Amino acid sequence: MENLISKYFTLTADQAERFRALGKLYTEWNSRINIISRKDIDHLYLHHILHSLSIAKVIRFKPATEIMDAGTGGGFPGIPLAILFPECQFTLIDSTAKKIKVVEAIAAEIGLENITPVWSRTENIASRFDFVTGRAVSDLDQFISLVRKNIRKEGFNILPNGILYLKGGVTNSEVRLIGQKGTVYALSEFFEEPYFDTKSLIHLHNF
Repeated sequence: MENLISKYFTLTADQAERFRALGKLYTEWNSRINIISRKDIDHLYLHHILHSLSIAKVIRFKPATEIMDAGTGGGFPGIPLAILFPECQFTLIDSTAKKIKVVEAIAAEIGLENITPVWSRTENIASRFDFVTGRAVSDLDQFISLVRKNIRKEGFNILPNGILYLKGGVTNSEVRLIGQKGTVYALSEFFEEPYFDTKSLIHLHNF
């Protein structure tokens, strides 16, 4: 299933090897610590890795970009993005210690040196970043209120600094909330698999 990644992204040999290794590593860790639902682990590459990488269909982070992945869980979208953008720095935050333990172990196993796993609640993080990512962590308005303090005002990427939030369908109330603050991207525009028919990426700025 790692071929699913190379179907949509041009990878170096090192990147391909790291993505290939994730399947075995997550399966092993998931048997000890339930970080992905038992039935979902069979769809790791589609539901978690490729879903995480959909952010790269909207923005190719420039070198030295700093990204915080809030509520990273087992490392999504942070770990796949860190593999794809080795010249960027990723800080992966989660309040559950065992999930951060998995992130640390997997990063060490594949030699991923551009991530910093942090065991903490997001509201306790004071540092600022160019972008904050999240994947259905909480209600959108709650997520915004938690992380807006962590976003640097001045940026240098093609998109303005802000939030990159992955979720299912966007509700009418969320459309009103987004308003002039950002853009909603339908992931079905980038991937042909039916799984993405109801998935969206929201880029929020102008807070």
